[in-house]
Amino acid sequence: MHLYLHIPFCRQACHYCDFHFSTNTSRKEEMVNALCREIVAQKDYLQGAELQTIYFGGGTPSLLSSTDLDTIFNTIRSFHPIANDAEITLEANPEDLTPAYCEMIASKGINRLSIGIQSFQEKNLVLMNRNHQASDSIQAIQNAQKVGINNISIDLIYGIPANSEVELAEDLKNATSLGVQHISAYSLTVEPKTVFGVQKKKGAFQEIPDSAMANAFTQVRDYLESKGYEGYETSNFAKEGHYSVHNTSYWQQEPYLGIGPSAHSFNGHTRQWNVANNAKYIASGLALAEKEELSPADQLNEYLMVRLRTKWGIDLNYVRESFEKMGHPYPEKEFQIWVSQGFARIENDSLILEGEGKLIADRLSSDIFVV
Repeated sequence: MHLYLHIPFCRQACHYCDFHFSTNTSRKEEMVNALCREIVAQKDYLQGAELQTIYFGGGTPSLLSSTDLDTIFNTIRSFHPIANDAEITLEANPEDLTPAYCEMIASKGINRLSIGIQSFQEKNLVLMNRNHQASDSIQAIQNAQKVGINNISIDLIYGIPANSEVELAEDLKNATSLGVQHISAYSLTVEPKTVFGVQKKKGAFQEIPDSAMANAFTQVRDYLESKGYEGYETSNFAKEGHYSVHNTSYWQQEPYLGIGPSAHSFNGHTRQWNVANNAKYIASGLALAEKEELSPADQLNEYLMVRLRTKWGIDLNYVRESFEKMGHPYPEKEFQIWVSQGFARIENDSLILEGEGKLIADRLSSDIFVV
């Protein structure tokens, strides 16, 4: 089983967090206490199963202090056994990963880092309103490695306006030269309430064309694969044996419990999510906002959408049986077209996207959804 903690801390305004803790420790303590209350309230959700992963994600979990982590871990251990080889991940900003902080989190059992580097180009970091410089990113990785944290993932962004192929190549070269085991590469997306979203609405920001974005993805994929990183999910590349166990559990639809504002939980048949507002979350008891029972069609559509993005693809026997149970025609014709167009291949009764198919995975899955 898997535990996800959404930690909505940050130092400055952002589109997913309205709590700023750099100078307000009392509010941070309130949030930590609320997280622990929810862990207690949700103690039966995973039915006492051993935790294989714990993931501190969301805003800026690297603002958690030693005391904060002790409080959270002690609460978790009171209700959930943790596997000896559990993957315990902390999302972090480079500027937070000082030698002392790395030593502290390693002592707490955190054995994997996901570092939001985004780019090694200073102009791109300014554009994306990041607080760190490229030198901070390099130092952060080295600090973590020195204390024995050798399972490190970094985030890179591609498709940045005015970023050339040469500059993207430099980012990729820097990333792979640092000895990290995992790289998550995401296309730049513009959300309505972000700075880019506001600028786009005013005509001051323009996203790159889809064709250029596709070329950037191809450049990322080809380079990383040439350096021994396997693209096991559309946006995720890993050295052998270093897949994200936690994220893979999502893609394989394993049960997980989400703790914190806006966090989601899934037990195989139902999905539930918490209130998103931080103040309401702290004031509430269980913090549950809504719960939905997943119909057979919901479960199948989610399976198609998620698994088509992975190296494992979709189990054709399972898909055929699911469509037949619901009285819907099995989309064999569509699958044959995908294969004939080079979008996919069939291997061991699984359909796996390849080539250009990986670029349009979401569109292909939506074409065969049960509605």
